[in-house]
Amino acid sequence: MSVPVSQASKSAAAIDRARQAGRAALIGYLPAGYPDVPASIEAAVALAENGVDLIEIGVPYSDPVMDGPVIQDATVTALANGFRVSQLFDVIASITARTDVPVVVMTYWNPVLRMGVDEFARRLAEAGGAGLITPDLVPDEAAEWFEVSDRHGLDRIFLVAPSSSTERLHRTVEASRGFVYAVSLMGVTGARNAVSSAARKVVDDTHAAGAARVCVGLGVSNASHVAEIAEYADGVIVGTALVAALAEGGPDAVGTLAAELRTGLD
Repeated sequence: MSVPVSQASKSAAAIDRARQAGRAALIGYLPAGYPDVPASIEAAVALAENGVDLIEIGVPYSDPVMDGPVIQDATVTALANGFRVSQLFDVIASITARTDVPVVVMTYWNPVLRMGVDEFARRLAEAGGAGLITPDLVPDEAAEWFEVSDRHGLDRIFLVAPSSSTERLHRTVEASRGFVYAVSLMGVTGARNAVSSAARKVVDDTHAAGAARVCVGLGVSNASHVAEIAEYADGVIVGTALVAALAEGGPDAVGTLAAELRTGLD
């Protein structure tokens, strides 16, 4: 599963730039189309302008089984306001036109299948997107995605968790391009008062399985969490706290929180 030179990973490059600066990367998640399409674009640009190294844009989905109530509410609002998957590519193109920070898309697999895997990937690549995080797609079932992501030069980011076996870790590391997304706890997304103690072991085990870059998500909500995870992970992913900030204070609040989170890496 070698990667041609022409398919250099944008997300890997962003993480490596942070590493060269002596720190972990900061990755910020926001859903597309929330609270509306223009605001979601402005909020993502605010992330880029306030120290985030990689932007993760979520595709609103009617059955978000991995997401906690804050993100669920946001995606329900986006869908109720008329967001359609076809608009995702306009959102990505608008963000990438205004910032050099790479943008990856977090999506359940069904919307990709409904559009067509090649069509989805082609439009994402044309919009300047870096790749996909696919929480409900496992490498064993991703043969078409391997082929299509190679064709369009997209990163494919799979998840590992505390429950992942050694065999599963090796398979996921081999299948991934860009980074491996380490879920720090079993359960849905959401800000928590403390980072799961399982996070370090998941990262260490994934590194031991051969991963060059492992980023941790789920439960990260403040600069102290960011600093704690940055001691052993290559990147720190923040989602729920940023979505809550967007709900309460709009794109400006997202920028303020991103800058605060970034202090955990300095």
